[in-house]
Amino acid sequence: MILPVIMTGGSGTRLWPLSRGNYPKQFLSLNGEQTMLQQTIARLKGLDHQPSMLICNEEHRFIAAEQIRQLDVEHSGILLEPEGRNTAPAIALAAFKALENNKNIEEPILLVLAADHVIENKYEFHKSVKHAYVHAQDEKLVTFGILADKPETGYGYVMRGESLESKSEFSHNDLTSFRVSNFVEKPNLAMAQSYVDSGEFYWNSGMFMFKASRYLAVLKQFRPDIYEACKKSMQQQTVDNDFIRINKEAFLACPDESIDYAVMEPICQKIDRAEAIVVPMNAGWNDIGGFSALWQVSEKDNKGNVFNGDVKATDTKNSLVISDDKLVALVGVNDLVIVNTKDAILVAHKDKAQEVKSIVNELKKEKRSEATFHREVYRPWGKYDSLDSGERFQVKRITVKPGAKLSVQMHHHRAEHWVVVSGTAKITNDDNEILLTENQSTYIPIGVVHALENPGVIPLELIEVQSGSYLGEDDIVRFEDKYGRS
Repeated sequence: MILPVIMTGGSGTRLWPLSRGNYPKQFLSLNGEQTMLQQTIARLKGLDHQPSMLICNEEHRFIAAEQIRQLDVEHSGILLEPEGRNTAPAIALAAFKALENNKNIEEPILLVLAADHVIENKYEFHKSVKHAYVHAQDEKLVTFGILADKPETGYGYVMRGESLESKSEFSHNDLTSFRVSNFVEKPNLAMAQSYVDSGEFYWNSGMFMFKASRYLAVLKQFRPDIYEACKKSMQQQTVDNDFIRINKEAFLACPDESIDYAVMEPICQKIDRAEAIVVPMNAGWNDIGGFSALWQVSEKDNKGNVFNGDVKATDTKNSLVISDDKLVALVGVNDLVIVNTKDAILVAHKDKAQEVKSIVNELKKEKRSEATFHREVYRPWGKYDSLDSGERFQVKRITVKPGAKLSVQMHHHRAEHWVVVSGTAKITNDDNEILLTENQSTYIPIGVVHALENPGVIPLELIEVQSGSYLGEDDIVRFEDKYGRS
C-alpha cells in the first residue's frame, strides 16, 4: 500500500513577507481556502493509501499538527528534524520509520511529496501515481516529470531515455513511462528553450515513489555516510503527542544533501539506468516559486489583476495585490506585486519579484525579526499579535483556543497586566486561582508563577501589557507545559 510522505520544510524567503522563516508558504492559504499543506493531504483522497507521514522542522511542529487536526484526518506520525539536512536524509528517516511501523505487513511504497506544490488536476495526479506504483513494486525508483510547456530557468530538468510502453507489465492508464537518462541542473533561458523544443525533457517535480527498503539500499550503496547517520538517529526515538523525536546529535552529524545528488543522479551515471524511471505528469503542477507563479495560478479579473484583501484600483493591469489589514489603492500601474502585512510592505515589479530573497538576506544579516516572524505568531494554544512596543513596554493581543492552556511559567524581568476582551479566562496567579470575564483584569508581578487557561467553548481574547527591563520571549521559565516545551 502507498504511504504518503509529506515534506514540510521551507525557509520562507521566496514569498516574503507573506511567508517567513517561522511560517513558510506551505502553511499559507494561497490558492483557495485550505493551506497548501492541507491541499496536499486532501488531494490524496481517492487513492488507496495509509495515513500520511510528515517530515517537519521542530519549530513548525505545532502549526503542522493543528492544520492536520483541522482536516480531521489520521496521520502516521510527524517526524521532527532537529535541523534541516535536505531531502535525502529526510526521506531516509521516513523510510526507516515506515519499515519499523510495517514489520508484520506488506512493505509500504513511499509516495514522497512536497507540502508546497499546487496541483490543479487531481485526476491526472492520481493517474500518474497509480502508474508509478507498478514500477515501484518492481523495485524501481520513480520520479515524476512535469510536462514542460515553456522554458523555465527556475526548475531542474529530467531527461528521458528509452520508452517502456512496449512492455505490457508497465502499461497502465494510457501513460508512457521512460527510463531516466539524466538529471539536469537549472539551465539558462536558451538551454531551457532547447530542452522544451526537443520534447525529451521534463521539469523535475521533486516528487518520488519507491519501496522504503529499496531507497535505503541505494542510499547505503552511494551515500553510506547519510545512511548510517540516519540509521543511528532513528535508534533513539521519543514520542511526544503527535511528534516523533530522534537522536539530535546523530542527525546533526548527517551531511546536507538532496535526493537528486545522493541517489537519483548516481543511479543514472554509475549503474544500469533501468533502476530509475520517470513517469510523466500533466496535472497543472506549480511549485509557487515566487509571486509571478502565484499570479499565474490565481483567478484574475478582466484586466489580469489578482486582488486579495481591501484593494481599490484604477487603470491598473496584470498586478498582484495582497493586503492583510489595510486599504491598498493603485492608480495607473502595471505588472506590480504589492504585499501588505501587519509589519511589512513589499512593492516589486512582477518580473523582479524573485529577487525578494536578497531583501530577506539583508534582514537576516541585520538580525531583524521580520525575516523570521510575522507580527502575529502562532502557538499550540492559539496566537498572539504584537500591537505596540517601546522602551520598557510591549502590548499584545492574545487569543487562546477553547480548552487550551499556556504553560505554568514565570518571568525574571517583566510584569504583565491582563485585560479580558471576550470569553472566560482561568488564571493562576501565585497561589490564587481566579475566573475573569469581559472587561475584568489582573496583574502578574515580576517573579510570580502564573498560568492562563481558556475553560470555555469560545476563543478567549485578552490584551496583555508587559512592562520591565527585558521583554524577550526567552524570559520564560516553564514549570509545566501540556505541549512538551518545559
